[in-house]
Amino acid sequence: MTTASEPAWLRHARSLLGTREIVGRTHNNALIAFLNSARKWNGVIWKDDEMPWCGGFVAACLVAVGVEPVKIAARAKSWAAWGSRLRPERLAPGAVLVFDRAGGGHVGFYVGEDATAYHVLGGNQGNAVTVMLAPTWRSVTCAAASPSTHGRADASPP
Repeated sequence: MTTASEPAWLRHARSLLGTREIVGRTHNNALIAFLNSARKWNGVIWKDDEMPWCGGFVAACLVAVGVEPVKIAARAKSWAAWGSRLRPERLAPGAVLVFDRAGGGHVGFYVGEDATAYHVLGGNQGNAVTVMLAPTWRSVTCAAASPSTHGRADASPP
C-alpha cells in the first residue's frame, strides 16, 4: 500500500516490485541499466544481474528522486554510514535498514513490522524486488534516513 506521506524513494522502489533478475546466461538489461544509474556511487559497474545488487537497488532508487546515496553503495554494509541513526521505535517507511548475514550484509527499505519481523522492500531478495520479512531478532546494524528529505530522522542512538 502506497501513501502520499512516504518518501519519494520508497514510492519509486514500490513501482519496481516484481522486477526480477534472469538467472543464467541471459540478463535483465533494464535492471542492469537501473542499477548503473547510480554508478557514480556504487563503486562497481553492473554487467550482469548475477552479482549481489541490494545496495545498488537502494542507491538507484535514491538517485532516481535526486537524493545522494552513500559512497560504495553496492556494498550493503556501507549504508550503515548514511543518514542519521534511528531508534527502533522511530522507524518510518523509507528508513534504510542494514542487516548482518553470513558472507556480508543486506540492505533495504523499512515498510513496516509486526510482532516478529521487519517488513523490508528491497532488491535481490529471492532474485527480485520484493517485500521480505526479516525476523526482528536478526541483527540490524543500522537504521537510517536522509535527514534533509525524510522528516523522521533522529540522531539519537538506537
